[in-house]
Order: sequence, then C-alpha cells, then structure tokens
Amino acid sequence: MTTAILKQPAQPATTRKPNRSFVHGLITNKKALLGMIVMLVFIALALLAPLLFPGDPSRITAMASLEPSPDHWLGTTAKGQDVLALTVHGSRSSLFVGLTVGFASTFIGILVGLASAYFGKFIDEALSLVTNVFLLLPGLPLLVILAAFLPPGLGTVILVLVVTGWAGSARVLRSQALSIRSKDFVAAAVVSGERAGRIMFREILPNMASIVMGTLLACVIYGIGAQAGLEFLGLGDVSTVSWGNNLFWAGNEGALLTGSWWVFVPSGVCIALVAFALALINYAVDEVTNPRLRKIKTPKITERSAAK
Repeated sequence: MTTAILKQPAQPATTRKPNRSFVHGLITNKKALLGMIVMLVFIALALLAPLLFPGDPSRITAMASLEPSPDHWLGTTAKGQDVLALTVHGSRSSLFVGLTVGFASTFIGILVGLASAYFGKFIDEALSLVTNVFLLLPGLPLLVILAAFLPPGLGTVILVLVVTGWAGSARVLRSQALSIRSKDFVAAAVVSGERAGRIMFREILPNMASIVMGTLLACVIYGIGAQAGLEFLGLGDVSTVSWGNNLFWAGNEGALLTGSWWVFVPSGVCIALVAFALALINYAVDEVTNPRLRKIKTPKITERSAAK
C-alpha cells in the first residue's frame, strides 16, 4: 500500500499546463493565426523585394499613368514608375521603421515602468513626472516640429517616433508592475537578498509577458501609421521608397484629382492590412490571457437529455 502510493505521479498536468498554455492558446486562436499569416506574407515580400523587383524601384519603366494591366499589375504613376514595385519595396522601409519604433519604445517603457514601480519614492516621482510631461505634450504638433528641424532620413523618423511614443507604454507597464510588486514572491525575493535587476527582470517582467506583447504590437502600429503620416506631409526623406512616400507622391502628382486610384490605393491598403493583422494578434493575446473574453462552449441540450 505504501509503495503504491509513493509511485503515483504528483499531478503532472497542473505543473506543465501553465508553461505552455499561453503559446498553445495563441496557436489555436483563429484571430492570431490570421494575423500572423498576414504579417508573414508582408515580411516575406519585404525580404524578397530585391529578388522580385531588382534594381531601382523608382526608375521609369513605361508610359505615365497607365491603368493596371498584365504588363503592370498595379499600373504606373504619373512619372511612369511601376506601382507594384514601389509598393513591394515600400514594405521594407515601413516595416523596418514600425518594428524598430515598436521594440525601442517598448524597451524604454519596460525600463521606466519597472524602475518606477520597484524603487518607488523619489525615483517613481521623478520618472512619473517625466512620463506625464511627454503624455501631456500634443503628439502631432511635436512630431511635426521635431521632424521639420531635424535632418531628413529614416534615423530621424525613428528617433522622433520613439521620443513621442515611449511614454504611453511606460505608463501602462508601470501600473502592471506596481500590482506585481506587491506580490508575496517578490517580497520573498527581496528578503532573500536578490539584486534589484534580477528581481525586476526575472521575477516581475516574466509575469507581464501578455501586456508587454500587447504594448509592443500597439507601438508597432503607431510606428507604421505615424511614419506614413509624417511622410505624407512631406516631413520624411522623399528619396526613400515607403508606403508613406508613395502616398506623398501620389498626392503631389495629382493622382487624387485625376482619379488614378491605382497609384494611392495599394499603399493605403497595405498600411490598413498590417494594422489589422497586428490588432488581431493583440486581441488574441487579450483573449488568451483574460478568461472573461474567452467563449465558453456549453453543451447543446436536446429533448432526450432534457427528458432524462
């Protein structure tokens, strides 16, 4: 009797399930799968753009303002440039800026949020003051002023978007870190003498994985949309090929006035699709981590089962 009891496993399912529940939930979520498929398609196009359309995508290849045809699937611009080549090559700059801004803004937000929540007191007050100042500043005017006075280029666009975009993520991550800071396992780590950096990045941060991912996705969407807005206003480097610059040149060349929809629609649709895909992944993360958003499947009650 004693040996039989000792050989029984001690509930392995409860110890393994939390480690893989988040990943398994995303894989089996239809919204996340659709969003990831769309993003993988755009990333593949961005990586394969030099092979699909070698050479300078801005070069003149045909007559001006040609409608879509088998020779030029998305037509040509008022200068005779192939719109499909500009759209595919534009994904490289737009995705690069969006991902860079997303990761940089989230990284700064993590540092500020964790430090403010963990140390508290004077450090929390100082970091919260700086965060509130950036949150109170009007975003669009600040973007325009910084982009107008700094030299044009991708580096300038990334710097401007990171400076104006980190404060929101820092505020969200700080509030989440404050709730975890008061947990018993964090207090036990402090009493045991662990270093502050280890506690913040090994104890607190792993428990913020879902909100960090959601913040990252939101910052990527912000980076892509804000870059397109700045370049559409002519505040970016007009010599680079991106979705925003495609819209800028479409407006300057009168595509809207002449009804040349094929010039500006592809870049706009690409921006919308990427934002839609990232929003789907973000919503799927919320569904996986928040039980209230999950759809609980209830068994159908038939007449036979009701009679029993």
